[in-house]
Amino acid sequence: METDELRIGTAEREEAARLLADHFGMGRITPDEYETRVTDAYSATTLGDLRPLFRDLPQPHPGFLTPPQVPQLPTYAQPTMQLPMYGPPPPSMPLPMPYAPSMPMPVSYRSKTTAGVLQIVLPFGVGRFYTGQTGLGLLQLLVVLMTGVGVLWPIIDGIMLLANGGLDAEGRPLRP
Repeated sequence: METDELRIGTAEREEAARLLADHFGMGRITPDEYETRVTDAYSATTLGDLRPLFRDLPQPHPGFLTPPQVPQLPTYAQPTMQLPMYGPPPPSMPLPMPYAPSMPMPVSYRSKTTAGVLQIVLPFGVGRFYTGQTGLGLLQLLVVLMTGVGVLWPIIDGIMLLANGGLDAEGRPLRP
C-alpha cells in the first residue's frame, strides 16, 4: 500500500500511544505487550510502522490508519441518464434533482437604518460598532481622530448603509 510509506509526525505517534493505553486499560493487551507496542509507536516513522500495532485489536484505531470514507449520494441525486450536450433536454427527459435544497440566508437582528443613522450622526465608526464589525469601527475611529478629513469616511459609509444595506459581523444581511 502506498499510504504505508507516508511519514508520520509526533501527533500521530502520540495518538497511537494514547489509543494503546486505552486498549491496555480495557485489558486487551498485557503490560509487556503495552510497553513493547508503545515503544514501537514512538519509534515509528511511517504509517506502515504503526499499522501492525493495531492489526489484532478492535476499534478504536488511530483515525489516520483508516482510509477516508467517500460519502454516498442519496439515490435521488445519483445520475441516471445522460443529458444532451447542446440545448435543453427533451420534454420526455426529467431534469436531475439538486443535491440539497437551497436555504435562505438568515437576516440579522440589527437594522441597516440604525447603523446608517449612527454612522452619520456620530461619525466615529459607531454604526460599525453597532453591526458588530469592531475592527472596521476602530479603524474609522482612528482615522477620524488622526485626521480631520477622515470624518467623511464614516459619513459616506453611513449613506451607503442606508442606501444598500450591509452585513453584520456574522455575514448576515442587515434587516431594513
